[in-house]
Amino acid sequence: MMQLETSVPRLLPSAELPRYTYVPGSGSPHPIRDPRGHSHNRKQPPPLALDPETWAENRWYLWAIDLFNLGFYWEAHEEWERLFRATGADSTCGRFLKGLIKLAAAGVKVREHSLHGVRRHAASAGEVFADVAAEASTEFFCGLEFTKLQYAADRAAQLVYKTNYPTGKPTRVFPFLLQPNPLPLAF
Repeated sequence: MMQLETSVPRLLPSAELPRYTYVPGSGSPHPIRDPRGHSHNRKQPPPLALDPETWAENRWYLWAIDLFNLGFYWEAHEEWERLFRATGADSTCGRFLKGLIKLAAAGVKVREHSLHGVRRHAASAGEVFADVAAEASTEFFCGLEFTKLQYAADRAAQLVYKTNYPTGKPTRVFPFLLQPNPLPLAF
């Protein structure tokens, strides 16, 4: 099991973290396609659709937040993609997940040293969050505050990032965490 920064609160502390974080083009094995990958041949049950009323009980959603907050951006992106497919692209939750997917993609682009990609994905995430906030007519959605999500996306698009992140080691690249409110009970 990988040792990580202990100041980041976990929503699913019992869930085992991947051995490494995948960064495309870094030389690490593709998690799913490569037999050496951390998720190769690991069959996962399909996720339950995300619902704004029961988000705190959705392990897949909470797991993806943990992955994101710990610097596993590719893995968070993949989990939110799976949840997005189960939830439906045309639903409010689906569009919300699309924003989170784009924010995680911005984290991957930081690790790939693609400043254009970071800015493009982060700006797109901010736009999606603004659209969903207007549609949902609420300050919080699935435990996350729209104002903070939009600020986080804008900040991610404007930051200057270092270029020497360790390969395979999950490293937080953003100065913010996704912190649901209220915090769900730990599983």
